[in-house]
Amino acid sequence: MGFVYALGAYLSWGLVVPVHFRLLGAFSPAYILAERILWSSLFAGGLVVLWRNRVRTPFPLKPRHALLVLSALLIAVNWLLYLRAVDQGHLLDASLGYYINPLMSVGLGAVVLGERLRPVQMAAVGIAAAGVVVAVAWAGDLPAISLALALTFALYGLVRKVIGVDPVVGFLAETLILAPAAALWLWLSPDPLFPAGSRDLLLLMLTGVTTALPLIWFAAAAERLRLATLGLMQYLAPTCLLALSVLAYGERVETPRIAMFVLIWLALALYAVDAFRAGRQGRQG
Repeated sequence: MGFVYALGAYLSWGLVVPVHFRLLGAFSPAYILAERILWSSLFAGGLVVLWRNRVRTPFPLKPRHALLVLSALLIAVNWLLYLRAVDQGHLLDASLGYYINPLMSVGLGAVVLGERLRPVQMAAVGIAAAGVVVAVAWAGDLPAISLALALTFALYGLVRKVIGVDPVVGFLAETLILAPAAALWLWLSPDPLFPAGSRDLLLLMLTGVTTALPLIWFAAAAERLRLATLGLMQYLAPTCLLALSVLAYGERVETPRIAMFVLIWLALALYAVDAFRAGRQGRQG
């Protein structure tokens, strides 16, 4: 199920979420972020009530649960950066950030959690890293937003794995931590809490769904998969985002990013073949 959860999360982030937020282009990123937090907390609260017999309660609380404050801050910063990228028409920069992120996840898994990679997996990570380095060196710069997106989400994945709390309960806790600041911002903002148009209101309400479900799926996958596997699967999201930005929104893909794309997918193929062989050997053994 870990693979299914990860697949659902990454396809949502690569296709559903960017289209959703492009439809909200009339609003500022900060306004969308505040609305997103409040509607997400309501949606997650409803899920906890509905699934009360299925969710794992975190009680009695442990010291590691205090890290939910850190994970809440990390995901809030990541959301705001992503919304700014969408608002400014920089989906390719967002895509590059999420291409870099898995490399950071693999590195954190090895350094912090002591996860070991088999030789073929190490080669796959090296090829993927080479693709990013080639793209950056060829283009001459690395957009700051790309690096910030990669770092904040890699750290978020690590913190959520360490906390080990139920995915739905953890997400509810994060949004409730952020909710007072979001409510205060909306109260002080000149923009209305509820927009006049029913279409805009519905789209804002749906941010709770398109925000909560992928993150809950991601947290569920993080509990079940190695961080290295989770990180490399994450290339699905930026690949979908890259295709969407070019085919649907007309952004131009430069040659360095095409080279990066080819190398990253070669790395993914190697990693997938190695994982398949390891799985077969484990079943036979």
